[in-house]
Amino acid sequence: MERIGEVAVVIPVHNEEHLLPAALAAVCAAADALQAQRPAVAVRILVALDSCTDGSSAVASRCAAADHRISLLQVTFRSVGGSRRAGIRAALGSTGTGLPHDSPQLWLANTDADSCVPENWLLRQLELADRGADAVLGTVEPDPESTDGDLLRRWHLRHPLGEDHPHVHGANLGVRASAYVLAGGFPRLRSHEDSGLVERLRKHGSTVWSTDTIRVRTSGRTDARAPQGFGSYLLALRREPAAALKG
Repeated sequence: MERIGEVAVVIPVHNEEHLLPAALAAVCAAADALQAQRPAVAVRILVALDSCTDGSSAVASRCAAADHRISLLQVTFRSVGGSRRAGIRAALGSTGTGLPHDSPQLWLANTDADSCVPENWLLRQLELADRGADAVLGTVEPDPESTDGDLLRRWHLRHPLGEDHPHVHGANLGVRASAYVLAGGFPRLRSHEDSGLVERLRKHGSTVWSTDTIRVRTSGRTDARAPQGFGSYLLALRREPAAALKG
């Protein structure tokens, strides 16, 4: 299996001025950790600003001015699926190292603007890619500092975390460009595009690994930005009868 030579991180954003600074700082720290151990690997961070009406664009612009690895893309989908696809399309269209858009040496890492990745996030994904993974599915945990205690307990009852877990989260997903292109990319869905991509990858015979070694912390808010997204799910979980959780 060819070693990864370039990583493109894609972050869709819709009105996340308060959480975006921490999200970008965490991704930059993960990029620093990767390049400290693998300096030959180029890293780009693409921020897809989708119909933002708050200060998200200004926040992203300040971060881009401070870190040359960050670039901005303005889109008007009002859809996390649409903005994620657009970010990937931009990453494939302008690889910084001149790799072909469907190169097995290009890695596409995905997270969200309300989430903070761990420092080993990219390094671990590339370690698994070196061992044969075409895609890596990480776990997600609501941030205990911003999540109601009962809701957090409910989340863990419903989502036991560990290796070979069954979960798919766009906030913690990496994929080799060659596998992404072969599978046809993210499907054109307003939500659940992450699960749709993984289904396509498996149908095309890609090697998909699930791990809890790169757990991402995401906002525990229930005022959802995306219909049928993570916040909507948390709201439904909070309203679910306790008896149903035990079942």
